[in-house]
Amino acid sequence: MKHVKDVIDYRCEDTVSGKYTGKHVGIAVLDTGIVPHPDLRDRIRGFKDCVGGRGRMYDDNGHGTHVTGILGGNGRMSRGLHAGMAPEADLVSVKVLDARGEGTVDGILRGIQWLLENWRAYDIRVVNMSVGANLGLEDEKGKELEQAAEQLWDAGLVVVASAGNYGPGEGTVSVPGTSKKIITVGSSDITVSHGGKKVSYYSGCGPTHECVVKPDVVAPGDQIISCNSRFGIKRQKPYTVKSGSSMATPVVSGAAALLLSKYSDMSNVEVKLRLRESCKRMEESQGWGRISIPEFLGSRRLS
Repeated sequence: MKHVKDVIDYRCEDTVSGKYTGKHVGIAVLDTGIVPHPDLRDRIRGFKDCVGGRGRMYDDNGHGTHVTGILGGNGRMSRGLHAGMAPEADLVSVKVLDARGEGTVDGILRGIQWLLENWRAYDIRVVNMSVGANLGLEDEKGKELEQAAEQLWDAGLVVVASAGNYGPGEGTVSVPGTSKKIITVGSSDITVSHGGKKVSYYSGCGPTHECVVKPDVVAPGDQIISCNSRFGIKRQKPYTVKSGSSMATPVVSGAAALLLSKYSDMSNVEVKLRLRESCKRMEESQGWGRISIPEFLGSRRLS
């Protein structure tokens, strides 16, 4: 991941020593699917297709594989250079978005329902949702999606969702990131690269319809290097670059897996409180600020 680990001070005693790497912590990723990329394949424990109903894993968009690499890639194809946040976490992919990266609320709800029924079987502790309902969604459907995400939270899971990219106006956070319970992540980068050009690319901003300040935390989301789902096809390289709050969200999900590998009995509420207490305040920062790994893990930072 380009510069991400430097920005969030990833290098600390806990991470460099390899003591806490997300091992035995299950992370579910609701996205466009996953492919058995060399950085991921040995730890993919499950796949559920809520779009096409296929049994074999696939990712016809690439977004889901990229997101999964940020939170849990082991960097095998780069000698560790592009390893993700929690390189030994167990991975479960739930496909709720199609080849265009689009989906329906009903499709996302099916994915959430599957998780509610199966999270114990896969020892899932963290749910990453780099997905969100577009602006203009009817209140009824939006509320249904928000409540479903809160059901995962109430089951004891750490639910992390993106703020979306519809900012910077007020009330532009995507559903279910509007939920006051779950952890909502925005990108700490105000201007990002898109198609080779620098463009303004703002994360969704609060307050929400219930006057809740969102996002809760920000993380780097610009020009993030991670797993390429097309690797091995027509000389495609193992890694590719994407930007947005979707890329910032798995930084926080992966960090949560690190924390849970250190403190396995910690509750989701305790994880959220720890995050709030450890963030680094920034100028023009949203919510609590930017995630900082040494403070979050309670570990000595290394230069």
